[in-house]
Amino acid sequence: MQEPECPKTSPYALELDAGIYWWCACGRSENQPFCDGSHQGTGLEPVELELAEAEKVWLCGCKRSGDKPRCDGAHKQLKIP
Repeated sequence: MQEPECPKTSPYALELDAGIYWWCACGRSENQPFCDGSHQGTGLEPVELELAEAEKVWLCGCKRSGDKPRCDGAHKQLKIP
């Protein structure tokens, strides 16, 4: 399994309607933070997010959250050159 790419070093703050969403876990999607199928061959799979009602969410942008797909602050520990 490959290490995910880090498309953003902060969360995506989004107002989402009720429904099912697929969060990109590989960091390769051109439709961040959502999956576009770019994970093929990486060993990483998108994570389902189901919302029963409209909600403001903070989705992980660095792909290292321990609470995927939601941000847990893991981006604060990243070593950025």
